[in-house]
Amino acid sequence: MTARFQTVGQFATQNARKYMTQLCKHFAHKVPAEVEGVQGHVTFAMGTAKLHAGDSGLTVQLCADSETALARMRPIIDDHLKRFAFREDFQTMDWSAPAVAD
Repeated sequence: MTARFQTVGQFATQNARKYMTQLCKHFAHKVPAEVEGVQGHVTFAMGTAKLHAGDSGLTVQLCADSETALARMRPIIDDHLKRFAFREDFQTMDWSAPAVAD
């Protein structure tokens, strides 16, 4: 798949690596997903998610062929993080507007 659209989400947390690992391990039960150090990668049917656990938060870059696919992937990430980060009262990532990828 040649990804043409992307959006980036930010979640300020001191537990970024924990949540990134939980997301990737959870998704790995159904789709290809891997974690290596502070990087994670998930391949959904509609696109990919690249995750990075930084010192100040979790960054997720979604790439897909359409804005519609991005709109389907954002709530998947948000809904799972709501479950994993409930102690932090997580609601949604701070998503950038969809843009055409280079």
